[in-house]
Amino acid sequence: MNARTGSVLAFAGAVVGVAFLALRQALFATHPLGIAVQVLAFALMVWARITFGRRSFHAAADPTTGGLVTHGPYRYWRHPIYAAILYFVWAGVPSHLSLEAVAAAGLVTLGLVTRMLLEERLLRREYPGYEVYARQTSRVVPFVV
Repeated sequence: MNARTGSVLAFAGAVVGVAFLALRQALFATHPLGIAVQVLAFALMVWARITFGRRSFHAAADPTTGGLVTHGPYRYWRHPIYAAILYFVWAGVPSHLSLEAVAAAGLVTLGLVTRMLLEERLLRREYPGYEVYARQTSRVVPFVV
């Protein structure tokens, strides 16, 4: 399986997980801490999207033209949009704790982690400075992972 196909399948898995949580009304947190995390995750996603600029979204893990973005939230996260999705999803799980909710959040996590790894492989080929950038930033949790 090539990176493009793997990326599309990984993205589809993440979408299925989020859709399942939404359809089961298990996506949004009901506890104040979870709500706060989801609000901050949404703000991070908006900040990252604005910083990334008018680039297209790709269903496959294709690097976009326009150079490597390393400012704004990309200074701390290599994948702030995916991180925001993970924060949002996992912040809602405790409010609707069930095996199904955990499994759906796990599917989202598996899909997005797979996508991150595939994108990074392509970014390393496209942008010579990516390796240095990757050593200085975290994938999902700044200063940790």
